[in-house]
Amino acid sequence: MDYFIHESSYVDDGVSIGSGTRIWHFCHIISGSRIGEECKIGQNIVIGPDVIIGNRCKIQNNVSIYKGVTLEDNVFCGPSMVFTNVFNPRAHIRRMHEVRPTVVKSGATLGANCTVVCGHTIGSYAFVGAGAVITQDVPDYALVAGNPSRQIGWVCQCGEKIPSNLYCSHCAMQYKSDDRTGRLFLEF
Repeated sequence: MDYFIHESSYVDDGVSIGSGTRIWHFCHIISGSRIGEECKIGQNIVIGPDVIIGNRCKIQNNVSIYKGVTLEDNVFCGPSMVFTNVFNPRAHIRRMHEVRPTVVKSGATLGANCTVVCGHTIGSYAFVGAGAVITQDVPDYALVAGNPSRQIGWVCQCGEKIPSNLYCSHCAMQYKSDDRTGRLFLEF
């Protein structure tokens, strides 16, 4: 076993855990879930069933990642952020056949206490501010905040806000905007 699971956590049969991953106190990893290499899973986390988590993800305390959620590589989930998986839940009506998939692309950050309403994609290196409520797709590199969230800027792969010249002075990356779509991409 080349990963760590704290003795207070429970991992069901049928879970795949990558090397170097650390699972801390009071977690439950449900059958069918896959966790990549070198992930850090904080306290009081529930994952699954059938959730996919990429490599080097960091999931802070008190996060539940439900069926239908996929985290690509290098995703950061802030403390107590929330994923949903059924759009209109009722306690007395079983709707697990209506799970809407949510995908969080590589390098994205989901701030503390934000909520991601199911059925949306968070783009690569996007940054969701603390407390934001995601009700639509978030473009790559977008900085979003508020309830409902709206785009308030762009962020670099290094996490710094990008000024209007689209040059990150922190890490020297230059970005370009596609005039047709308004999307941002890294200029090579």
